[in-house]
Amino acid sequence: MSSANTSTRATPSPLTTNGITPKSTAGIIPTNNVTTKSGVTVRARIDPTLTVEDVVRQLCLHLKVAEPHTNLALRDRDTEELITSENLRKKIKNKVHLKLVNSSAIEAAAIIEKLGRRDEKSLRMSLFSLQKFIKEEKFAQEFLDRDGLRELVDVIDTTHGNTLAYALTAMQNLMDLDYGWSTLDDSFIFKVVQILSSSNSLINVCRPATAILKKLVEADPTSVVNPIIASSSRTPPVAPPGSVYRYGFQSVYEQMRRQKGSLETVVSRLGTLGTTTLHSMMLINSLLSHVNDTYWDEFIADLERLNIRKAAVRLMSSHIDDLTSCILDFQANIVRVTYKKKITVVEPEVELAHLSGLHYIWECSGVQEELDSEGQPLKWRKLGFDTENIMEEFQDAGVLGLDCLVNFVQDDPDFFSKACDGVHERLPPNLLSQVILEQLSRPEERRCPVAKASNEIVELLSQHWTIYAPTYSTSTFQPFFLNFPKVHCLALHFFLRMWNESGSAADDFSRISALTRSQIKVALQQESVRPWHEVEHDFLECEYRAVRDRQMQELEAGDDLLSRVPVRNLKEKLTRESAEFVRQQRIHCLLQGAWFLNGVPTQHTGSARRPNGQWRFMRLDNGLKYLHYVDSPVKFDVRNGTEDLPERIEIASISQITTGTCAPPPNLARDHPDLPTNLLPSPLSFSLLSGGGQSLADQIATDQSRWADWTDGLNMLRRDSGHVTSEETAGYIKALTEIGLKIKLLDLSGEKVDIPSGLATGPPPTNTDFFFSDLL
Repeated sequence: MSSANTSTRATPSPLTTNGITPKSTAGIIPTNNVTTKSGVTVRARIDPTLTVEDVVRQLCLHLKVAEPHTNLALRDRDTEELITSENLRKKIKNKVHLKLVNSSAIEAAAIIEKLGRRDEKSLRMSLFSLQKFIKEEKFAQEFLDRDGLRELVDVIDTTHGNTLAYALTAMQNLMDLDYGWSTLDDSFIFKVVQILSSSNSLINVCRPATAILKKLVEADPTSVVNPIIASSSRTPPVAPPGSVYRYGFQSVYEQMRRQKGSLETVVSRLGTLGTTTLHSMMLINSLLSHVNDTYWDEFIADLERLNIRKAAVRLMSSHIDDLTSCILDFQANIVRVTYKKKITVVEPEVELAHLSGLHYIWECSGVQEELDSEGQPLKWRKLGFDTENIMEEFQDAGVLGLDCLVNFVQDDPDFFSKACDGVHERLPPNLLSQVILEQLSRPEERRCPVAKASNEIVELLSQHWTIYAPTYSTSTFQPFFLNFPKVHCLALHFFLRMWNESGSAADDFSRISALTRSQIKVALQQESVRPWHEVEHDFLECEYRAVRDRQMQELEAGDDLLSRVPVRNLKEKLTRESAEFVRQQRIHCLLQGAWFLNGVPTQHTGSARRPNGQWRFMRLDNGLKYLHYVDSPVKFDVRNGTEDLPERIEIASISQITTGTCAPPPNLARDHPDLPTNLLPSPLSFSLLSGGGQSLADQIATDQSRWADWTDGLNMLRRDSGHVTSEETAGYIKALTEIGLKIKLLDLSGEKVDIPSGLATGPPPTNTDFFFSDLL
C-alpha cells in the first residue's frame, strides 16, 4: 500500500464529505472503498495477490494510523463478513466496500471482559455481537484461547429471557465448529435440558437450546471420520483426546431422564405448529438415529407412550412445507425402529418385558393349560400357534409380532378371548365360559389359529411397507404406516372374519392369507391422501364374496408366483441391492458436479437476498465431507478437482434439505421469459439448511433429473436420513428391483425349476461332529 505518487501496488485517497474524490496524480484506478475506524473513507487499489495482513499493514502505514496494524482487521461494511486471505480476491473483484475494525483478538478479549462484568445492558450487546462473530473460525479460536467458553457457560447458568437466548445462540453457533467445546460437562447438558423443559422459556430460548442438544446427540464417537484410538468390534469406538465427538445419545438422554417431563415437553411442542416445531422434530430424529442398545427399549417405549406417531400424523396434515423433510426423516426412522423390532428375538426367559407381554396375552385368552393326548403341555397351541416353542413361533415376526398381538388384545380383550374360542359374534362377558366349552367341543381342524394369523399379518404389512429395506424410504407421507398397530388390528379382524364367513379349515390358512394380502393392497392404496374411515370400511365391511371375486380377477391378470415365500425373500434382497446401487449413482453425480441457478428464498424460507452471481457450480469432494462451489455470472468449463471452487459447505453442517423453497432471480426474466418473475417457489428448487435453520445454499436445478440426483444424493449422504425426495428415485429403485426379479425368475423357469410355496427347515445336527465343505 502506498501513496499515489509511488510505484507500489495500491493507492488510497481520502473522500471529501460531499463524496467528491480529489484528483489522483498517478491515475491508478481504485478497486475498493475503505472506511477507517474514525469514519474517514478512502479509495484504494488493492492487489489481490497480497495477504489480508499485508493489506491492513500498508493501509495503516499510508493513513498514518497510530494503532498497531496487528490490532486491526478488514470487514465487509454491508455484511460484517470478516475479510480473510481466502475471500479477499472475491471481495476485490466485486468492489465491496470495506472497513477497518478491531482484529478478532481484540474483539474476543473485549467481549470476554464484558461477559465477566454481568452488566445487563453491555452483556446483552456483547452477546448479540458474540453470536455473530463466533461463526468466524479466527474469532472462535481467539475466544477459546482466552477461556471464553467458560465465561459463556457461566452466562447461560445465570441469565434468562432475551439475554439467555443470545447466549444460547452463541453457543449453538460455536458448536458448528468441530473443535473447542469438548469440555462441556453433564452439568451444562442438564442446564440446557432444564431450560428446554421450563414452561417459562421463551420461543427464542427454546430454539437454540433444542439445537444444542441435537448437536450433542450427533457428536458421538461413531461420527469421527478417522478415529485415532482403535477399538474392538465388541466395544464402541473411542474418540481421540480433546475431540468433541465424545457425547452422543447417552450423554443427552441420561440428563433428560433426570429432568422429569423433558421428553414430554419436546413431544408436546410438535402440536404447537410454531417455530419450535421444526427444531423439536429435528431433535427427536437425532435421538432416534443415535439411540444405543442400552436405552433403546426404554426410549422407544417412552416415545410410544407419548403418542409420537399421532403427533407426526397431525403434522402430515398441516401442509407446512418446511416440515416435509423432517417428517420424512421421522418416517424413515420409524421404519428402522420397526425393522429392528421385527428382527429382535422374543426371549421370555431373558427379557422381562417379553414374559410380561406373553403373560398378559394368556390371561386375556381365558383358557386353561392342559395336557394333550400324548401327555405334552397344551397351552400356546390353544391360541393358534403351531408349537409350544414361543421363540420359534415368533422367529419371523420377532418382538414386532409380540407387540402387535399384545396391542390386538388390549384393543378388545373380550373379542380376543372369543376369537381364541372360535366364536366371532359379540357376546356378553358373563357367557365367556359357555363359549369356551362350546369351542372346545368343535373339531380342532376347524379352529382359526389367531396367534399364527397375527404373525402372518405382521409379515404381510412388513412386505407392503418395505420395512425389510430400512436404508430406503418412500418420498411420500405414509400416515397409515405410522398407525401400524391399528392397521394390524383391522387386518387381523378381516382375516378372522374371512375365516368365519368362508367356513375355512386348517388347510385354508394360505388361501385366507392371500385374500388378506389382496385386501391390504386395496385398503392402503393412495395412502398419503386417503381418509382413515375408508380404510376401516375396507377391512371391516367388505363381504367375503366381493373380496374373493376381486382376488380371482387379480389372479387371472397376474401370476401367484410373486406371492410365494422364496420369491418374496428374493424381492426383499433385490430391493436392498437396488437402493444401494441408486445411492452410489446419486453420490457419483455429486462427485461429478453440476451448475445450478442461485435462487432467491421466498417469504416462507426467509427474507429475499441477492445471490452472488447468477450461477453456481457445486461438486462433492472425494472424501464426501465437503460440497465445494463457485459463483459466477456465466457458466464456464470447470476443471476436475476443487481448484476452481474456492468456497465450500461442510456436509456435516447440513441438517435438512428442503424442496420448493426459492424462486429464480427477477433479472432472469429478460433472458428466460419462460421463468416466473415473482417470488413463487420453483418446483426444481432446494435449500440446504443448518441445524439453526439458516440457509447454507438456495439452488434451482436446470431439469428434473438433476434436481432428483442432488436432493436425493444429499439426503442419502446425511447420516441420520434415509428418505428420498423424488418419485423419480423411488421409481428407479422399484424398476431395478422388478427387472432383477424377472431376470432371476427367467433363469429359474428356463431351467424348469419348481419354486415351492415355502421352505421347510430341517432338524438341527444331533452333535458337533461335522464341518462345512468348501464351495466348488
